[in-house]
Amino acid sequence: MAGDRPGRKRSEVSRAAILEATRDELTAEGYDRLSIDRIATAAGVGKQTIYRWYPSKSELVADCILAGYIVRPVIMTPDTGDVRRDIATWIRSFAKESRTPSAASLTRAITAAAAEDNAVAAHYQDQVTITQETLVTRLRAGVDAGQLQKDTGVSTVAETVVGALLYRILTRQELDDVFVDELVELIFSGIVNREER
Repeated sequence: MAGDRPGRKRSEVSRAAILEATRDELTAEGYDRLSIDRIATAAGVGKQTIYRWYPSKSELVADCILAGYIVRPVIMTPDTGDVRRDIATWIRSFAKESRTPSAASLTRAITAAAAEDNAVAAHYQDQVTITQETLVTRLRAGVDAGQLQKDTGVSTVAETVVGALLYRILTRQELDDVFVDELVELIFSGIVNREER
């Protein structure tokens, strides 16, 4: 991991400034256009300091993620008694939050860093799992209430929902209302307890 190599001990104040600047740069420009020059200027450090601590862009972003500077907010699932309505509301909330350029950029940055760093991948998986668990809990309650089929694979349904949303973000496709409505219809057409309808 960055910072573990021998050499001059780094300043934690400078490190914090670099990671904050990296987060802001990712939010504004995205992973592909990440500029070490702009980060160094914003952090008030020399460019060579960053390169000494982080030989690659992915290592810099990885440290930013692992240090907690980049965290996707967890959207809680409502419980109105109607599982389809609640899951649809959650998907719409996720889509709305993800439509902002900053949220989409950070998601793509985390994914790019996760592809190159096992520790980041594990950390990202933890974040995704927390998100999925909010859906699993609500879907399980829907099964218990008889609204969904008893054999519904709630974990698989949650993974499908989150995976579909992340795929749209990573491929830079819009999370519009048409897609959200089609996703909800697709999911529930296979799991609704039709005896209760």
